Amino acid sequence: MRAVVQRVTEASVKVSGRTVGEIKGPGLLVLVGVTHDDTSEKADRLAEKLWNLRLLDDEKSCADLNAPLLIISQFTLYGDARKGRRPTWQAAAPGPVAEPLVNAVVEALRRRGARVETGQFGAHMLVSLVNDGPVTLILEV
Repeated sequence: MRAVVQRVTEASVKVSGRTVGEIKGPGLLVLVGVTHDDTSEKADRLAEKLWNLRLLDDEKSCADLNAPLLIISQFTLYGDARKGRRPTWQAAAPGPVAEPLVNAVVEALRRRGARVETGQFGAHMLVSLVNDGPVTLILEV
């Protein structure tokens, strides 16, 4: 699994003009990509890492501050544009594999007590955010 994590002061996601997920205050916007060999164990490890990642002010984590997370699936994180001008998506897991694993990350965070908002899997989404810092990390589990 691959995640792009951004420290934000606010973030939201809209589908067809309707807000489907939104967080306010310090928190994390997380774009999550799934590849073919990912598992529910990797989803749990990613959730643990996100919940305890000391990325917020004063080296605090979401767990320390009960800060919210906005989780959005993004298969394009496994795009490969090393050859030519058109990316390939072969490394991205298909929807029936990826969707349950993104949901597993969300549920694992919620089991830990996290406040989690989400996008809508497979939809065309408009994501808005205010990146704080800016701070952006790429995580792989």
